[in-house]
Amino acid sequence: MSIAIDAVLTGKARAFRGDEASAIGKTPFEGARAVRRLGIDGDEQADLTVHGGVDKAIHHYPRDHYGWWAEELGGHALLTAPGAFGENISTEGLVESDLCIGDRFRLGTALVEVSQGRQPCWKLGHRFGIASVPATVVTTGRSGWYYRVIEDGAVAAGDALDLIERPLPEWSVERVFRLLIGGAGKREPGALRELAAMEALATTWRARAAKLLAS
Repeated sequence: MSIAIDAVLTGKARAFRGDEASAIGKTPFEGARAVRRLGIDGDEQADLTVHGGVDKAIHHYPRDHYGWWAEELGGHALLTAPGAFGENISTEGLVESDLCIGDRFRLGTALVEVSQGRQPCWKLGHRFGIASVPATVVTTGRSGWYYRVIEDGAVAAGDALDLIERPLPEWSVERVFRLLIGGAGKREPGALRELAAMEALATTWRARAAKLLAS
Protein backbone atom coordinates (compact mmCIF):
# COMPACT_ATOMS: atom_id res chain seq x y z
CA MET A 1 0.00 0.00 0.00
CA SER A 2 1.42 3.35 -1.05
CA ILE A 3 -0.60 6.58 -0.82
CA ALA A 4 0.43 10.03 -2.00
CA ILE A 5 0.40 12.75 0.66
CA ASP A 6 -1.69 15.68 -0.62
CA ALA A 7 -0.83 18.13 2.13
CA VAL A 8 1.10 18.39 5.39
CA LEU A 9 -0.31 20.94 7.82
CA THR A 10 0.68 22.58 11.09
CA GLY A 11 -0.88 25.17 13.36
CA LYS A 12 -0.21 27.41 16.35
CA ALA A 13 -2.40 27.75 19.40
CA ARG A 14 -4.69 30.78 19.08
CA ALA A 15 -7.77 32.19 20.78
CA PHE A 16 -10.68 29.97 19.87
CA ARG A 17 -13.66 30.39 22.20
CA GLY A 18 -13.61 32.90 25.02
CA ASP A 19 -10.49 32.27 27.10
CA GLU A 20 -9.87 28.89 25.48
CA ALA A 21 -7.15 28.48 22.87
CA SER A 22 -6.82 25.85 20.16
CA ALA A 23 -4.43 24.88 17.39
CA ILE A 24 -7.16 23.14 15.38
CA GLY A 25 -6.67 25.69 12.58
CA LYS A 26 -3.91 24.02 10.53
CA THR A 27 -2.46 25.34 7.28
CA PRO A 28 -0.33 23.59 4.63
CA PHE A 29 3.34 24.45 4.29
CA GLU A 30 5.87 24.32 1.48
CA GLY A 31 8.88 22.03 1.61
CA ALA A 32 9.84 19.44 4.21
CA ARG A 33 9.55 19.58 7.99
CA ALA A 34 11.16 17.37 10.59
CA VAL A 35 9.02 14.68 12.23
CA ARG A 36 9.95 13.94 15.81
CA ARG A 37 8.61 12.04 18.82
CA LEU A 38 5.95 14.67 19.60
CA GLY A 39 4.96 15.46 16.04
CA ILE A 40 5.81 17.69 13.11
CA ASP A 41 8.05 20.68 13.73
CA GLY A 42 6.03 23.88 13.94
CA ASP A 43 2.83 22.20 15.10
CA GLU A 44 1.28 22.96 18.48
CA GLN A 45 -1.54 21.75 20.72
CA ALA A 46 -3.23 24.12 23.14
CA ASP A 47 -4.55 21.67 25.75
CA LEU A 48 -1.92 19.02 26.33
CA THR A 49 -4.16 17.14 28.77
CA VAL A 50 -6.24 15.82 25.87
CA HIS A 51 -4.28 16.65 22.70
CA GLY A 52 -0.81 15.81 21.50
CA GLY A 53 1.66 13.61 23.33
CA VAL A 54 3.44 10.48 22.19
CA ASP A 55 0.29 8.54 21.27
CA LYS A 56 -1.28 11.46 19.38
CA ALA A 57 1.75 13.02 17.75
CA ILE A 58 0.29 13.30 14.22
CA HIS A 59 -3.35 13.51 13.15
CA HIS A 60 -4.43 12.13 9.76
CA TYR A 61 -7.86 12.83 8.29
CA PRO A 62 -8.82 11.49 4.84
CA ARG A 63 -9.96 13.90 2.14
CA ASP A 64 -12.14 10.96 1.00
CA HIS A 65 -14.75 12.06 3.56
CA TYR A 66 -14.93 15.72 2.50
CA GLY A 67 -17.53 15.13 -0.22
CA TRP A 68 -19.81 13.32 2.21
CA TRP A 69 -19.45 16.09 4.77
CA ALA A 70 -20.18 18.74 2.15
CA GLU A 71 -23.48 17.02 1.36
CA GLU A 72 -24.30 16.43 5.03
CA LEU A 73 -23.63 20.03 6.01
CA GLY A 74 -25.03 21.61 2.88
CA GLY A 75 -21.61 22.81 1.78
CA HIS A 76 -19.11 24.55 4.05
CA ALA A 77 -16.19 26.87 3.32
CA LEU A 78 -13.85 24.79 5.52
CA LEU A 79 -14.30 21.81 3.20
CA THR A 80 -12.82 23.53 0.16
CA ALA A 81 -9.25 22.83 1.30
CA PRO A 82 -7.39 20.38 3.57
CA GLY A 83 -7.32 21.10 7.29
CA ALA A 84 -11.03 21.31 8.07
CA PHE A 85 -10.70 18.71 10.83
CA GLY A 86 -7.42 19.97 12.25
CA GLU A 87 -5.42 17.27 10.51
CA ASN A 88 -1.66 17.24 9.96
CA ILE A 89 -1.79 14.77 7.07
CA SER A 90 -4.26 14.81 4.17
CA THR A 91 -4.59 11.99 1.64
CA GLU A 92 -7.11 10.33 -0.64
CA GLY A 93 -7.45 6.57 -1.02
CA LEU A 94 -7.15 5.53 2.62
CA VAL A 95 -9.99 5.48 5.19
CA GLU A 96 -10.57 4.02 8.65
CA SER A 97 -11.56 0.58 7.37
CA ASP A 98 -8.34 0.32 5.34
CA LEU A 99 -5.80 0.47 8.14
CA CYS A 100 -5.34 -1.11 11.54
CA ILE A 101 -4.07 -0.31 14.99
CA GLY A 102 -0.34 -1.05 15.02
CA ASP A 103 0.13 -0.50 11.29
CA ARG A 104 3.54 1.00 10.61
CA PHE A 105 3.97 3.42 7.74
CA ARG A 106 6.92 5.20 6.24
CA LEU A 107 5.70 8.82 6.31
CA GLY A 108 8.22 10.56 4.10
CA THR A 109 11.40 9.35 5.79
CA ALA A 110 9.86 8.99 9.27
CA LEU A 111 8.42 5.74 10.60
CA VAL A 112 5.02 6.10 12.28
CA GLU A 113 2.54 3.71 13.89
CA VAL A 114 -1.26 3.93 14.04
CA SER A 115 -2.19 4.33 17.71
CA GLN A 116 -5.91 5.18 17.85
CA GLY A 117 -8.83 6.80 16.08
CA ARG A 118 -9.62 10.46 16.67
CA GLN A 119 -12.25 10.93 19.39
CA PRO A 120 -14.13 14.12 18.49
CA CYS A 121 -14.74 16.91 20.98
CA TRP A 122 -16.77 20.13 21.07
CA LYS A 123 -14.03 22.00 19.21
CA LEU A 124 -15.01 20.39 15.92
CA GLY A 125 -18.57 21.62 16.35
CA HIS A 126 -17.39 25.09 17.26
CA ARG A 127 -14.98 25.21 14.31
CA PHE A 128 -17.74 24.33 11.86
CA GLY A 129 -20.35 26.38 13.67
CA ILE A 130 -22.52 23.25 13.82
CA ALA A 131 -22.78 21.64 17.25
CA SER A 132 -23.81 18.23 15.88
CA VAL A 133 -20.56 17.58 13.98
CA PRO A 134 -18.84 15.61 16.81
CA ALA A 135 -21.91 13.37 17.27
CA THR A 136 -22.02 12.75 13.53
CA VAL A 137 -18.38 11.69 13.58
CA VAL A 138 -19.26 9.14 16.27
CA THR A 139 -22.31 7.72 14.50
CA THR A 140 -20.61 7.48 11.09
CA GLY A 141 -17.11 6.42 12.18
CA ARG A 142 -15.54 9.12 9.99
CA SER A 143 -13.01 9.80 12.70
CA GLY A 144 -9.54 10.02 11.23
CA TRP A 145 -6.67 8.61 13.28
CA TYR A 146 -3.42 9.33 15.09
CA TYR A 147 0.16 8.17 14.72
CA ARG A 148 2.96 7.81 17.21
CA VAL A 149 6.46 8.41 15.84
CA ILE A 150 8.75 5.36 15.92
CA GLU A 151 11.68 6.84 13.97
CA ASP A 152 12.37 10.52 13.37
CA GLY A 153 12.49 11.76 9.80
CA ALA A 154 11.00 14.44 7.57
CA VAL A 155 7.85 14.80 5.48
CA ALA A 156 6.55 17.05 2.72
CA ALA A 157 3.50 17.21 0.49
CA GLY A 158 4.05 14.88 -2.44
CA ASP A 159 5.88 12.29 -0.35
CA ALA A 160 4.51 8.76 -0.05
CA LEU A 161 2.82 7.06 2.87
CA ASP A 162 3.98 3.45 2.53
CA LEU A 163 2.67 0.54 4.61
CA ILE A 164 5.62 -1.32 6.14
CA GLU A 165 4.04 -3.71 8.64
CA ARG A 166 0.56 -4.87 9.73
CA PRO A 167 0.73 -6.96 12.92
CA LEU A 168 -2.97 -6.69 13.87
CA PRO A 169 -5.05 -7.15 10.69
CA GLU A 170 -8.27 -7.89 12.59
CA TRP A 171 -8.29 -4.54 14.36
CA SER A 172 -9.13 -1.84 11.85
CA VAL A 173 -9.37 1.73 13.09
CA GLU A 174 -13.05 1.67 12.14
CA ARG A 175 -13.74 -1.42 14.24
CA VAL A 176 -11.86 -0.16 17.29
CA PHE A 177 -13.54 3.25 17.08
CA ARG A 178 -16.99 1.66 16.98
CA LEU A 179 -16.14 -0.58 19.93
CA LEU A 180 -14.67 2.10 22.19
CA ILE A 181 -16.39 5.31 21.07
CA GLY A 182 -19.46 4.22 19.13
CA GLY A 183 -20.88 2.01 21.89
CA ALA A 184 -20.49 -1.41 20.24
CA GLY A 185 -18.11 -2.60 22.96
CA LYS A 186 -20.99 -3.13 25.37
CA ARG A 187 -21.95 -6.16 23.31
CA GLU A 188 -18.41 -7.51 22.85
CA PRO A 189 -16.63 -8.00 26.19
CA GLY A 190 -14.13 -10.36 24.61
CA ALA A 191 -13.04 -7.65 22.18
CA LEU A 192 -12.74 -5.14 25.02
CA ARG A 193 -10.55 -7.57 26.93
CA GLU A 194 -8.19 -7.86 23.96
CA LEU A 195 -8.09 -4.10 23.47
CA ALA A 196 -7.30 -3.45 27.12
CA ALA A 197 -4.17 -5.59 26.73
CA MET A 198 -3.15 -4.34 23.27
CA GLU A 199 0.26 -2.69 23.54
CA ALA A 200 -0.04 -0.95 20.16
CA LEU A 201 -3.25 0.81 21.23
CA ALA A 202 -2.90 4.26 22.81
CA THR A 203 -2.70 4.15 26.61
CA THR A 204 -5.89 6.19 27.10
CA TRP A 205 -7.87 3.90 24.80
CA ARG A 206 -6.57 0.81 26.58
CA ALA A 207 -7.81 2.37 29.81
CA ARG A 208 -11.16 3.14 28.16
CA ALA A 209 -11.49 -0.49 27.11
CA ALA A 210 -10.75 -1.64 30.66
CA LYS A 211 -13.29 0.82 32.09
CA LEU A 212 -15.99 -0.31 29.66
CA LEU A 213 -15.24 -3.91 30.49
CA ALA A 214 -15.53 -3.23 34.24
CA SER A 215 -18.89 -1.49 33.79
